[in-house]
Amino acid sequence: MIGKIQRVKLREVWKHEAHDFTTWLEQNIDVLNDVIDLELMSAEREKSAGAFSVDLVAEDNQGDPVVIENQLEKSNHDHLGKLVTYVAAIGAKAAIWIVSDPRPEHVTAIAWLNESNAVAFYLLKVEAIQIGESQPAPLLTLIVGPSEEAREAGETKKEMAERHILRKRFWSSLLGLAREKTKLHAAISPSSYNWITTGAGVRGLAYNYVVVQRGASVELYIDRGKDAKEENKAIFDSLFEHRNEVEQAFGGPLEWERLDAKRACRIVRRFENGGYRDDEEKWKDIHLRLINAMICLEKALRPYVAKLKVGA
Repeated sequence: MIGKIQRVKLREVWKHEAHDFTTWLEQNIDVLNDVIDLELMSAEREKSAGAFSVDLVAEDNQGDPVVIENQLEKSNHDHLGKLVTYVAAIGAKAAIWIVSDPRPEHVTAIAWLNESNAVAFYLLKVEAIQIGESQPAPLLTLIVGPSEEAREAGETKKEMAERHILRKRFWSSLLGLAREKTKLHAAISPSSYNWITTGAGVRGLAYNYVVVQRGASVELYIDRGKDAKEENKAIFDSLFEHRNEVEQAFGGPLEWERLDAKRACRIVRRFENGGYRDDEEKWKDIHLRLINAMICLEKALRPYVAKLKVGA
């Protein structure tokens, strides 16, 4: 005959979180080894962490401290804050948060914390079960823990954040230098995107600086919005009729990209060497090259952009 698992109220098994559950876990720390990828030993209760006391501090098989915070109720911000505080105070390599009801926002928070390689965070759900008239037994379930995927996601986010900071600094330097030479982008603030833009005097036409890791470009970008593909192509064709005069005024060849499969078009001058990943000591030369190209591009296109017969 097969019995049926029944849930038992936690407070019927452990009436007091600190005196009963934490004491039991201290004496049975190995139950966690079956749930997570750590081998824990030597658990001690109420270890000091500054002005606070940690529920349990154990050691892993490398001898590194592991913080354990218990909560026989729904997870809350207070305990999450304590967990992070204890990790910092003790210098733990891992942290385990045991709760009866993990809130979705705290599952997300622990997953986010695991995007760092510094500390491994585990969120476990504790339940009490019995079969028939058997003694209650703990059921521990791993809700979220560290993973290679989380670490890779964290590295990607870190790289993106660094990229944004670097690009904003790149644009700040360029715009500061540009204001000494032209008013074209004088009212523009630096951004973290890979482009900065200003209007060309006709709706939907813009002069853009674009930068990638090892290259950069200046362009006239043509996009008058949704359902304007044919209009964009007509504007491009009108300008393309004057290609020879424009390139002569610019001082060299340009790339005329009608982009038939897309809505927008562009006229661009690319520089394959020199981007925001280059040494910052080289940025000034890169900036001067881009600024001079932008001045020449706008000047070469100005008379033909002014003559465009387009609606508002």
